Amino acid sequence: MTARQVNDRHWISAFLEAQSAERGAAHNTQLAYARDLRDYTDWLTSQGRSVSVATRDDVESYLIHTDAQGLSKATRARRLSAIRQLYRFAFEEGLRTDNPAIQISGPGRDKRLPKTLSTAEVDLMLDAATRFGRSRADKLRNTCLMQLLYATGMRVTELVSLPLSAARGDPRMLLIRGKGGKERMVPLSPPAREALRLWLASREEAETAARAKGKPPSAFLFASRGKAGHLTRHAFYIMIKDIAVAGGVSPSKVTPHTLRHAFATHLLANGADLRAIQTFLGHADVATTEIYTHVLEERLRELVLDHHPMARD
Repeated sequence: MTARQVNDRHWISAFLEAQSAERGAAHNTQLAYARDLRDYTDWLTSQGRSVSVATRDDVESYLIHTDAQGLSKATRARRLSAIRQLYRFAFEEGLRTDNPAIQISGPGRDKRLPKTLSTAEVDLMLDAATRFGRSRADKLRNTCLMQLLYATGMRVTELVSLPLSAARGDPRMLLIRGKGGKERMVPLSPPAREALRLWLASREEAETAARAKGKPPSAFLFASRGKAGHLTRHAFYIMIKDIAVAGGVSPSKVTPHTLRHAFATHLLANGADLRAIQTFLGHADVATTEIYTHVLEERLRELVLDHHPMARD
């Protein structure tokens, strides 16, 4: 590794530490920054350049390179955002006297409406979860996962890493720790509370047996023997696809985030206030939540085109 590469890695490491300490950046956000900046610095190295001396022309050339690779607008915009923030950090720390990326216009983002599911499709998946699993405990856990996801609109990371302490005592409201360590309270539906109660009872039985064998208890609601100590995002992603198949729902339409979109869209369709939905989802800006008004408008338009007699040929 060259001296330039060592210096670039040092800059990125210091930047990530600052993001974590000062801005409370989530672990997954830091991983995304690290991946994007590593790609940028690797490209600079291939050009005989480095972060410390790169110019605006270098940054623009890198963006042209990512476009030639066929990366989406969203990915290119995210890469530029990471580069901007790295150089802003370097400027504030006195490592550079300028920010070469500050005046570069991003590629923008493709305005795509988020995929969602109908209430009938969600019902099919919730029902399938009660039957999906090798054991009774698996089925209770899977039912609890699905009910909590649809009842709260949690992000998948928030769901799989829920602490056991948040679910004790038959809660009416669930305390969720979101991005940047921000906490929010989201009410639980009766089916979600019942699913949680049954899973907690099953989980307690298993932990009692484990303690008798000298095994330490887990602090997570959905414990796992893996390194993280809880069910991973990847494992749940695969699980939800299998549940979709078991319920007769196309797996291509389903991801954990699709259930989050369904939660918001169905609340809005039934008259919920947009500000309340913003709070439930943990969005910092209501403008992010407003996308669901467009989703609802699109679904209503399709409904009219499909069923109104004057819309038929």
